[in-house]
Amino acid sequence: MAASELFTKFARVWIPDAEDVWKSAELLKDYKPGDTVLHLKLEDDKETQYRIDQQTKELPPLRNPDILVGENDLTALSYLHEPAVLHNLKVRFMDSKLIYTYCGIVLVAINPYEQLPIYGEDIINAYSGQNMGDMDPHIFAVAEEAYKQMARDERNQSIIVSGESGAGKTVSAKYAMRYFATVSGSASETNVEEKVLASNPIMESIGNAKTTRNDNSSRFGKYIEIGFDKRYRIIGANMRTYLLEKSRVVFQAEDERNYHILYQLCASKHLPEFKALRLSQAQNFHYTNLGGSPVIEGIDDAKEMMNTRHACSLLGINESSQMGIFHILAAILHLGNVPVKSNERDADNCFIPPNTEHLIIFCDLLGVDYEQMAHWLCHRKIVTGSETYIKPMPKLQAINARDALAKHIYASLFNWIVHHVNRALHASVKQHSFIGVLDIYGFETFEVNSFEQFCINYANEKLQQQFNMHVFKLEQEEYMKEQIPWTLIDFYDNQPCINLIEAKLGILDLLDEECKMPRGSDDTWAQKLYNTHLNKTALFHKPRLSNKAFIIQHFADKVEYQCDGFLEKNKDTVYEEQITVLKASKLNLLAELFRDAKPATSPTEGRPPVARATVKSAKPRALQPSKEHKKSVGHQFRNSLHLLMETLNATTPHYVRCIKPNDDKFAFTFDPKRAVQQLRACGVLETIRISAAGFPSRWTYQEFFNRYRVLMKQKDVLSDKKLTCRNVLENLIKDKDKYQFGKTKIFFRAGQVAYLEKLRADKLRVACIRIQKTIRSWLQRKKYLRMRRAAITVQRYVRGYQARCYAQFLRRTRAAILIQKYQRMYAARQKFLRIRSAAIVVQSFIRGFRGRRQYKAILREQKAIILQKHVRGWMAKCKYKRTHLAIIYLQCCYRRMMAKRELKKLKIEARSVEHYKTLNIGMENKIVQLQCKVNNQTKEMKSLLEKLGNLENTYTHETDKLRTEVDRLRASEESAKVSSNKVTSLMEEIVILRKELKETQAQKKRLEEGADKYKAETDLMVSQLKEQNSLLKNEKEELNRRIQEQAKEITESMEKRMEEETKQLEVDLNDERSRYQSLLNEFCRLEERYDNLKEEISLVNVTRPGHRRTDSTHSSNESEYTYNSLLSSEPGESEDGTRKMEELPDQKGTLDMSLFLKLQKRVTELEQEKQALQEELDRKEDQVLRNKAKDAEDQRVRARGAELEYESLKRQELESENKKLKNELNEMHRALSEKAPPEVTAPGSPTYKVLLDQLTASSEELEVRKEEVLILRSQLVSQKEAMAHKETMTEPMIFLDDIRKMKDQGEITQAYVGLKEANRLLESQLQGQRKNYENELEILRGEVQNLKEEINRQQQLLAQNLQLPPEARIEASLQHEITRLTNENLYYEELYADDPMKYQYYRISLYKRIIDLMEQLEKQDKTVRKLKKQLKVFAKKIGELEVGQTENVSPAQLADEPIRPVNIPRKEKDFQGMLEYKKDDELKLIKNLILELKPRGVAVNLIPGLPAYILFMCVRHADYINDDQRVRSLLTSTINGIKKILKKRSDDFEIVSFWLSNTCRFLHCLKQYSGEEAFMKHNTPRQNDHCLRNFDLAEYRQVISDLAIQIYQQLTKVMENVLQPMIVSGMLEHETIQGVSGLKPTGLRKRTSSIADEGTYTLDSIVRQLNNFHSIMCQHGMDPELIKQIVKQMFYIIGSVTLNNLLLRKDMCSWSKGMQIRYNVSQLEEWLRDKNLQTSGAKETLEPLIQAAQLLQVKKKTDEDAEAICSMCNALTTAQIVKVLNLYTPVNEFEERVTASFIRTIQVRLQNRKDSPQLLMDAKHIFPVTFPFNPSSLALESIQIPGSMNLGFLLRV
Repeated sequence: MAASELFTKFARVWIPDAEDVWKSAELLKDYKPGDTVLHLKLEDDKETQYRIDQQTKELPPLRNPDILVGENDLTALSYLHEPAVLHNLKVRFMDSKLIYTYCGIVLVAINPYEQLPIYGEDIINAYSGQNMGDMDPHIFAVAEEAYKQMARDERNQSIIVSGESGAGKTVSAKYAMRYFATVSGSASETNVEEKVLASNPIMESIGNAKTTRNDNSSRFGKYIEIGFDKRYRIIGANMRTYLLEKSRVVFQAEDERNYHILYQLCASKHLPEFKALRLSQAQNFHYTNLGGSPVIEGIDDAKEMMNTRHACSLLGINESSQMGIFHILAAILHLGNVPVKSNERDADNCFIPPNTEHLIIFCDLLGVDYEQMAHWLCHRKIVTGSETYIKPMPKLQAINARDALAKHIYASLFNWIVHHVNRALHASVKQHSFIGVLDIYGFETFEVNSFEQFCINYANEKLQQQFNMHVFKLEQEEYMKEQIPWTLIDFYDNQPCINLIEAKLGILDLLDEECKMPRGSDDTWAQKLYNTHLNKTALFHKPRLSNKAFIIQHFADKVEYQCDGFLEKNKDTVYEEQITVLKASKLNLLAELFRDAKPATSPTEGRPPVARATVKSAKPRALQPSKEHKKSVGHQFRNSLHLLMETLNATTPHYVRCIKPNDDKFAFTFDPKRAVQQLRACGVLETIRISAAGFPSRWTYQEFFNRYRVLMKQKDVLSDKKLTCRNVLENLIKDKDKYQFGKTKIFFRAGQVAYLEKLRADKLRVACIRIQKTIRSWLQRKKYLRMRRAAITVQRYVRGYQARCYAQFLRRTRAAILIQKYQRMYAARQKFLRIRSAAIVVQSFIRGFRGRRQYKAILREQKAIILQKHVRGWMAKCKYKRTHLAIIYLQCCYRRMMAKRELKKLKIEARSVEHYKTLNIGMENKIVQLQCKVNNQTKEMKSLLEKLGNLENTYTHETDKLRTEVDRLRASEESAKVSSNKVTSLMEEIVILRKELKETQAQKKRLEEGADKYKAETDLMVSQLKEQNSLLKNEKEELNRRIQEQAKEITESMEKRMEEETKQLEVDLNDERSRYQSLLNEFCRLEERYDNLKEEISLVNVTRPGHRRTDSTHSSNESEYTYNSLLSSEPGESEDGTRKMEELPDQKGTLDMSLFLKLQKRVTELEQEKQALQEELDRKEDQVLRNKAKDAEDQRVRARGAELEYESLKRQELESENKKLKNELNEMHRALSEKAPPEVTAPGSPTYKVLLDQLTASSEELEVRKEEVLILRSQLVSQKEAMAHKETMTEPMIFLDDIRKMKDQGEITQAYVGLKEANRLLESQLQGQRKNYENELEILRGEVQNLKEEINRQQQLLAQNLQLPPEARIEASLQHEITRLTNENLYYEELYADDPMKYQYYRISLYKRIIDLMEQLEKQDKTVRKLKKQLKVFAKKIGELEVGQTENVSPAQLADEPIRPVNIPRKEKDFQGMLEYKKDDELKLIKNLILELKPRGVAVNLIPGLPAYILFMCVRHADYINDDQRVRSLLTSTINGIKKILKKRSDDFEIVSFWLSNTCRFLHCLKQYSGEEAFMKHNTPRQNDHCLRNFDLAEYRQVISDLAIQIYQQLTKVMENVLQPMIVSGMLEHETIQGVSGLKPTGLRKRTSSIADEGTYTLDSIVRQLNNFHSIMCQHGMDPELIKQIVKQMFYIIGSVTLNNLLLRKDMCSWSKGMQIRYNVSQLEEWLRDKNLQTSGAKETLEPLIQAAQLLQVKKKTDEDAEAICSMCNALTTAQIVKVLNLYTPVNEFEERVTASFIRTIQVRLQNRKDSPQLLMDAKHIFPVTFPFNPSSLALESIQIPGSMNLGFLLRV
């Protein structure tokens, strides 16, 4: 096609740009051949010119149409070139937030630097089983394609993940392995998939580190082979590693870190087990602080350490080995801190300071000798031919040797861990196939490139070569498949570059040769390179300004390598003396590392070593190193790379190219320069180039016809779509080389689809213009007419309004005058009243002020007088007291002075002799007198003392009073002082008040002056207040209205809250139900697993020849362990089940014995636990009974014993009498049958009738009294049990201990006397009991005699009754029985009137006798029934004989015979709705009714639920005959039979639906006839008579309800399996409305490896399937409520699967697809209306899908649109809304994309919404099912069993 046709005005092109790489521009005018300049306009409206190269005449690349931008596959673009690829990736990444894009067979993954919710298990389930081109690009789609091809093609697969550091290679590989682990599972219970995933944390911790480009950069390459068995389940894995970056252990660049494990170790130093490592912060170690960035934001190293240790434990690395690893790692850290100092005297010498702490710790941790290690770190051994020298090393060389040792230890430990990981992941069974995941470094180029970058780029050259060959091969296969003429496509071959590196005399060869030279150096190696390759190889160059570097032209770019360090890194040497010291280590793990080179250096068994260090030997000739030791790092890497390429070439590869969008790790930020560099380096652009060289755009004929139907005329459309497309293309594109017709597709060259899109858009634009013209004219005409009518209407209303306004003006004028008059009058009146009231108020205030002031002055004066009075009185009292005290004191002083003088005189007189003489005269008399006086004085003194005591008391009392008075006076004095102070303060206040009075007077004047102003202001205020009043009234009314509205809102909110709480409760209830049913589902799964294991065991036992031994713990009852407490299995069933299991055919497969043994062990543990609990319960009950028994009295026990003996004796006698009666009855029967003539014993004879009537009467009487006997029996049994416990609990008293304690002889004598008295008492009691026994024996003999007489009377009565008529016979027998019982009761009441205890004994014995008789009567009743059946048979035979005889007799003979009474047979008893069967027929019943029953015949011809009714009628009969064993056996067999048939036909919807219906009906029957009032409301009286009598089957109802839930879940799975393939095709892909969508020109190639679709389904297919489901359920008579729940579940599956696929398919998110979805949903709603299922809730389950379709169709531009979307999409989560908006793709050019700002607006508005962050709906969710009670109106007695069911052995009762 000519360029002039494409480069026209408004065409858009790409031009180079220095910053953005490529810029978009638009042509301002058409291009004509010969033009040298293109006139362009950029996107920012700037005009520019693009000069065309006159030599090449190359025009700028054209831009794809906007509708092609954002494609899932880059090869689907019409124009395939670098700017188109870059722009498409940018649009998907920045606008749609899509990180994955296909580029042919390559998945391009851009690192978003943000956690995205696209890796959950729901996403895995969505991609599982899907074709690669059907869903949006994803790493899971690549993994699914690899897994599917492995299973289909039986070929190993590989996934190659490459990219720069920080591009996300490790994460992509991790997600791929997670997908395999989730989808496939493991072949055993050993959790292999968990181990495979657990290897990631270990390898990341020891092999990943933080770099400037990535926080978790893998510093090694790895290839993981995930092994699968024949069932394609994971059985193991194997890992190979490549080129570990050992230099990082001892050196890190700025802002980088060492390996994660070292920082995790330092962060866990506080743990007790790590105390011995003597670690500290990471900043304190040299090896971990070189980068200066020891912490990664958001990463907890201590927590990561826990994860690493957990992963090690999961992979079998025990605690001791883990601690050994940590010892070695800690030792490496301490080794880095060992200082090396140079000798001051000799610079060539160095030393380590003595007692260096870190070296001591290093030696302690590794268990090596300190002195030797310190010596060999600073010395080396040199061996010559005859001598050995130990030479000290300079400081720099010693530091390098120390670092080399650290690197070597770490590399050896790394390889040891890899080896053990592989050993843990090793498959225990044979590997059938594998999928390899290669996580390897991408092409690297830095400012300084060394040996590591050289090896990395060499590996990428090999991988790129393999990639190019694979892409070329696929293109060739596609062309050959479609029979397109093949033309050779030229592609870049990088074999010359590979030869330059690895061929003979290549770079690696020369490097190895130089390493072998004694004095080889980097300089000499560089010269050899120049001499060998410079100017001889086009890909090898030499830098201009350097002689130590070389340049290689790689496939991606030129890279300059610096030769410094190549030799050292290639040799990777470490001194052997240091290794020898380590070999002698006491640490087992370290010794293991260096003891044997193979496990320490080889990462996997049988694999070549990678990057292993060689050891410099001191005596090379003597040690004879192995061949492995001579290999350099380059040689090892080349060998491992060759092995990797062989593995990849033997597999089908899948490519993942990881792109790093920016170097700053910003989320969703795209740097075009960096992206283009990586796209060039990873081969994506090469894939584009190969595709563009051929026919990149490929369409099926149907897709082409649907898309470009608008370019065809009606006459061009033929019935053959292929011929139609061919004719149209020939007319549209004249150059036939631009397209080719294949078998199923049309192939276009680059740009042709864009041309066709241009033609289509032009035609649509012309049509749109025509439509717009017509519609706009019609709209304008309508607008004009509408405006004219509006103008006339407006004029009419305006004129009327003006007239009304004038009339209103006149009325307002008149009203205003009137209002002014009254207002002025009112204002004057108010003014007067205001002045008057103000004057009165002022006067009142002034007069009040004066009165108060005068009152206060009087009051103060009065208070002052009172104060003066009290103060003066107090002062006078004080003066009086002082004077009084002073006088008393003077009197005392004077009297004391006079007493002293008198005493002095008396002493002088006493001293004189004469005085003594005079005194002695009459001394005796005086003495006597004095004695008397003394006595008197003593008495007086006592009285005085008493008075003195009284006085003292009075004194103390008075003293207290005085003290209180003094205190009171002091207080009054203080108050007086205070009052005096107050007086002064009051005087001051008076002065102040006088001043204030003057001021108030002045204020009064001012107030009078301002009165006029105030009046004016008040007038103004009145008017304002009136206005405010009116406003307040309005506000009040508004507030009242608001209050009412708020009240309404509150009530509404309360109602809403109540509704929400109710809904929440319902949700909680449904959650509980769903949890219970999910647990039940899990239980069923385990049960099926258990059954499968049993079958496998049986198969294993069958296949083994010879004698088979049955496991004692094995049970054939399928549900025995399920319902062990309720159900039990019969021996016959177990034998039959075992026989059936043995008859099963041989099946392939292995037996999982571990799970079986676990289950078996668990069952035994549960049984033991149950037995222990039962024993504990019995022990508790025995203890309670024992405690009760201890409180009983001994006499009552003895009485009870005698009573029981008496009753047993009486029972024996009664039994003997009953035997006699039975014999007599039999004899009477015999006599009647032998002696009576045939006429007497015939069915119509009187004797026969009498016997029948007698038997029926006795049977009815037995039925009436049966309940009384049961009650009596239960009472007697309870009494017997109580007596038995009491007897067993009466323990004899043991007096041995008491006797031993009796040490005194007197005590022994007393005890002997007591024993004698006790013996006498016992003897007397024994004699009394003997007398009682004799009396009772006499009574019993009398009773026996009475019984004999009674028997005679009964015989006579029987003879008399035989002669009576039938009506009187029953009455006579009843009357006789009543008379007999009455007489007997009266007799015994009189006999035992004095002794109530004996009467009670009699009553108990009577009850026992009645019970025994009733048991015998029951047996007789059975015999009577048998006899009745025999009589019926005999009667039928007799009737047949009589009929035959009458046929042979002539009428004359009949006339001559005498007339005999007519033989009228007895009417058969009514059918009771029960079915009787023999015990042996139970298996036959289950087989014919359940296992071999065909639902279709039953559903069409018979009543619904017939098997359920039959089973219940059998249960009724078992209940009627009170056979609990039969009930249990029948229900157990029924449940097991239903489970068995459902397991056998698990995928048959008809079978599952049939048994769900019958199980529910059986459950309803058990409820309806249970006898519970809640279930009997709707029963008829006849149905109430049919209720169960003897058994409560509530527990079985629960079991059957659980069985119904299991069947419902199985039915849901069957429906899901049937509907799953139809949903996506019918709801999304198929065009129900033809011509609406117009497929977008995706051109997406279906992968050549994808499985072809089996067929195309439409919406009609889904509707037909729904009709089929519904009709089957209705035919089976399923409950309507249950049908609604099933339909709701079906619609949920349809809605969730459709929405999930919509969210994962960008090509489905368009406006037209939204219309298709809404139409399809409307069809489903119409189906619901037709089936009358609107109330089932099924429509609500489609609400998320409906809202998603509406979201695709609504406007998405303004804020109003955002608000509408937020309110509309309440059933969608925020993540789903944003995802749909991001995926929205215009199908036509007239549609617009959703802008990023609009999506951000939506996110802001929805950020407060609390919903699930989950993107996809849970398609596996099952709503909790309920079974509402639905009673049946069908009468059981009316049910007829057809003969086709083979149930003739059932007898109706």
